Amino acid sequence: MIQDDIRQLVAYGMKTGLVPKEDEIYTTNRLLELFELDELMEPSGEAQDRDLQSILGRMLDYAYEKGIIKENGVVFRDLFDTKIMGMLMPRPSEVVKTFWDYYKESPRKATDFYYKLSCDSDYIRRYRIIKDVKWVASTEYGDLDITINLSKPEKDPKAIAAARSAKQTGYPKCLLCRENEGYAGRINHPARQNHRIIPVTIQGDTWGFQYSPYVYYNEHCIVFNGQHVPMKIEHNTFCKLFDFVKQFPHYFVGSNADLPIVGGSILSHDHFQGGHYEFAMAKAPVERSFTVKGFEDVEAGVVRWPMSVIRLSGSDTERIIALADVILDKWRGYTDEEAFILAETEGESHNTITPIARKREGRYELDLVLRNNITTEEHPLGVYHPHAKLHHIKKENIGLIEVMGLAVLPTRLKDEMEKLKEAMLAGRDLRSDEVLAKHADWVDEFRSKYDYIDSSNIDKIVEKEIGLVFMQVLEDAGVYKRTAEGQEAFDRFIAGL
Repeated sequence: MIQDDIRQLVAYGMKTGLVPKEDEIYTTNRLLELFELDELMEPSGEAQDRDLQSILGRMLDYAYEKGIIKENGVVFRDLFDTKIMGMLMPRPSEVVKTFWDYYKESPRKATDFYYKLSCDSDYIRRYRIIKDVKWVASTEYGDLDITINLSKPEKDPKAIAAARSAKQTGYPKCLLCRENEGYAGRINHPARQNHRIIPVTIQGDTWGFQYSPYVYYNEHCIVFNGQHVPMKIEHNTFCKLFDFVKQFPHYFVGSNADLPIVGGSILSHDHFQGGHYEFAMAKAPVERSFTVKGFEDVEAGVVRWPMSVIRLSGSDTERIIALADVILDKWRGYTDEEAFILAETEGESHNTITPIARKREGRYELDLVLRNNITTEEHPLGVYHPHAKLHHIKKENIGLIEVMGLAVLPTRLKDEMEKLKEAMLAGRDLRSDEVLAKHADWVDEFRSKYDYIDSSNIDKIVEKEIGLVFMQVLEDAGVYKRTAEGQEAFDRFIAGL
C-alpha cells in the first residue's frame, strides 16, 4: 500500500539523517498531500526493510496508476521521484550551515557530510551509477580508467516528442546555474528539488560547489561561477584553481579548455571539475625537467603522457601562476608550421590550455595540457581529436576527464561489445553485420596478436584492446606526438619560454 511506502520512505529519511525526528509527522503529511491522500492508514502488516530504489519504484507505479503522473517513461518518472525526495530535504540554509560547521573541524569532514547527503537524497542515483561498466587498462603510460556510461538514462520516444514541442525557456540558463537548486524541472530539463549547493568564495567572488550527479570518479565535484559567464583560460583561472585547492587540499581541481572541440560540453558557464581521486596523469612522472629563466624556484618538466603536458611545482603558488602565465601567453600566439601548430587561421584562434591543480606532499602542482582545435579536410572534427579510425569506440570531444586518463565511452558500446564477442566466437563475418561492421578493421588488427581467442579470454582481450584504443585517442589529442620529431618540436616551444 502507498501508506506503507510513505512510512518506509520517512523511516529512510530518518535513518540517513535527511529527516530529523522532529520533522517525522510534517514530512509524512507532505507526502500524503503529494499523493493526494487525506489520511495515513494503519500499517497493512509487518514492515519490510526495502531499499530506496524499491520504495520509489512502488511510489512511481502508484502515481502512474492514479494519474498523478501522466506518462510512465523514465523522464517522467525521474521528474516525479525527484519531487518525492525533495519532500525529505532540509532547506539550503540548513545544509550550508552544517557544511561549514563541519569545515571548522576539517575540510574532509565537510565534504564527507555533503557527499553522503548528495547520495542519500538520490541526487546521485547510486543504483544507476553501479550499472556503469568499469575496468582498468594497463598501458605504457600507466593504468587508464575505462567506463561505459550507463547512468544517464536514454530518453523514450514520448519524452523526445514532448521535449520537441515543449515551450523553450531560459530559466535556468544552463545546467550549472544556481537557479537549478530546488527547481521542479521539465521535460527538457532535469528536476533538482533534492539538490543543494554549497556557496564558496573564490578570489572574492561567490561560486557554487556541488557534486556531479553522474560521479565518473570518486567525489566528482563541480565548482561553478555564481554568474552565467563563459569559460575563459587566463591568469585568474590559475588563481581560482589554487584558491579552491587551498580551501579543499584533499581535492584536485581542473578546468576544461575554453575553445570548441578541445573544451567541455558546457562552454557558456565558467566552471571547474575536481574530486578526491588520483588519475593516471597525476601519477605519471616527469620524464625531463627544464628551467625557465627568472623562475629557477619553480620546478618544471614534461610529463610522460600521451598528451603534451607541462608540470609546474613548488611551495609558492604565486610563482607557479606567474610561470603559468608566461607559458599560456606564449602558447596562445605560438606557431610552428613544421609541427603543424598554427595559432590562428582566418582570424580564428586555435591554441589554449587545459589546467589541473593539486596539492601533493605539501607542495602545489599545476599541470598545463597544451591544446589546439584546428580542423582540416582530412580531420573535420579536429586534427588533435580522435581520428576517424577510432570513432567506432570514441568520437566525442576529449575534455578534462579524458585528458587526465579516464575514458567516458558511449552507452552503445555495452551491447555492441557483447554482440561483437558472440560474433567472434561464432566465427561470423563482422562486415555483414550493420552494427558490428565498424569494428571489423579493429578486430582484424588485434586478432593476430593472440595465439588464440576463446570464451576463456575474450572478455579480457576486448577490455585490453579498448584500453589501447583510448591510449591512441589521447595520443591523437596530443599536439606534440610521442615520436622523436614530436618531442623535438615540444622542446622548441619550451626553449622559447
